[in-house]
Amino acid sequence: MQLRTNNLKSIINLKQAFIFSFILCANSMFAQEIIPDEDPEPKAEDPKMVKDSLVSAGAQKIDGVAAVVGDYILLDSDVNRTKMQLEAQGVNTSDFSNCELFGKLLEDKLYAHQAIQDSIIVSDIEIQSYVDQQVQGFLQQTNGSMDALLKLYNKEDEKSLREEIFEINKSQKLAQQMQQKIVEEVEVTPEEVRQFFNDIPKDQRPTFGTELRVAQIVVEPQVTEEEKEKVIERLNEMRADVLENGVSFRSKVVLYTDDKASISNGGLYTLNRKRPKMVKEFRQVAFSLKEGEISEPFATEYGYHIIYLEKIRGQEYDVRHILLMPKVSDEEIKKAKEKIDKVREEIVSGEITFAEAASKYSDERETKYDGGQLINPTTQDYNFELTNMDPELYSQIQNLKDDEISYVLKDQDRTGKIKFKILKVSDRVNEHVANYAQDYLKIKELALSEKRLKTIEKWQEETISDTFIKINGEYRDCEFASNWLKK
Repeated sequence: MQLRTNNLKSIINLKQAFIFSFILCANSMFAQEIIPDEDPEPKAEDPKMVKDSLVSAGAQKIDGVAAVVGDYILLDSDVNRTKMQLEAQGVNTSDFSNCELFGKLLEDKLYAHQAIQDSIIVSDIEIQSYVDQQVQGFLQQTNGSMDALLKLYNKEDEKSLREEIFEINKSQKLAQQMQQKIVEEVEVTPEEVRQFFNDIPKDQRPTFGTELRVAQIVVEPQVTEEEKEKVIERLNEMRADVLENGVSFRSKVVLYTDDKASISNGGLYTLNRKRPKMVKEFRQVAFSLKEGEISEPFATEYGYHIIYLEKIRGQEYDVRHILLMPKVSDEEIKKAKEKIDKVREEIVSGEITFAEAASKYSDERETKYDGGQLINPTTQDYNFELTNMDPELYSQIQNLKDDEISYVLKDQDRTGKIKFKILKVSDRVNEHVANYAQDYLKIKELALSEKRLKTIEKWQEETISDTFIKINGEYRDCEFASNWLKK
């Protein structure tokens, strides 16, 4: 469905492309220093220009300046290099013009500039962890050769490469946080949702694909108390080694954690009190610590952890953690499989309903008391649209008829944890044109998206007028969605 805020359509398309790609970590390596173009240096009697342009004395011109946005610049070469990076990531760049891409880059710089004005702070530790991951990813492109990587990105040494990647990541993180701040308090009332739907011409109302509900019962192999105690003892030994012998907590992470995805950044996570991340038990322990403290071992659904609180920055906490998962014996795996086989037999024979079995037998706390019903993470309701479903879940339910019980499936997550489950689908609704009563939550999300876009549009209009912006060369002929040329 085409939203009524038409002048932001190209920006929306570009944002989707940027999310898909690894765009701002390697797109153009543009500097944060303002470099003078052919225009003469601003005169001292022009305080506005002197204040806003921030021209660095003695800087050598290495590329033409296509635009200046507050404290940031865009170079003539940035658009082409950004486009090349998008294409390398599989994005079809014919879907948007150079002007649209340039407008998106201008927008990102405006967000980042205003974030600094609004004193938004990002974690340098978190940014550095991104840099470490990205450099490792780049090295894979050059078969591990740093010399080849430096040549590819035209850098003299690894230090200068990392510094520039750091600045680009920091700029992008500032832009993201600024965007969140702009729309974080935007809400829609039921009346606004109704008005939004009624304003859509009947022949332009969206069509929603086939939807259904999915329920599951999960049985996990049990861990013996002896194995739990063994893991807790190992964590206590690590904790003591750090506190008493000065051993690096990060080195312990690299050597021992079962959270393999966090090894590359030393087990680092940044938690925000206002934006929940990680499970409740993890957050409670993290927020109870003081800087430099290491927690006692504690349990979550993933295993046993210790947390080191590295830094507190207002509402944000930089923590490192070590996760150890107790080992499950072959005997316990066999018992779990036999249990779920029996549960399935009881449901199929009619001895018990699926919902009753979920409540009685399922080990999945989030779903067991709700009939085993899964929540769609995108819409936060029970309905899943087939065309947008997680591929793994789709493969497990695609051949099921309504109320049919699947065979027992064995799952193993990235940490190696094993579980068995059975699934059922129900309440299938075939593809249909949007209906206000039936599709209220989806329509509400569309209405909220439009209101957010209008809020961003208004913010852009006001901020552009208050910010020093200069567009040079061929881009002055572009028809931008926003008033970058201040005409």
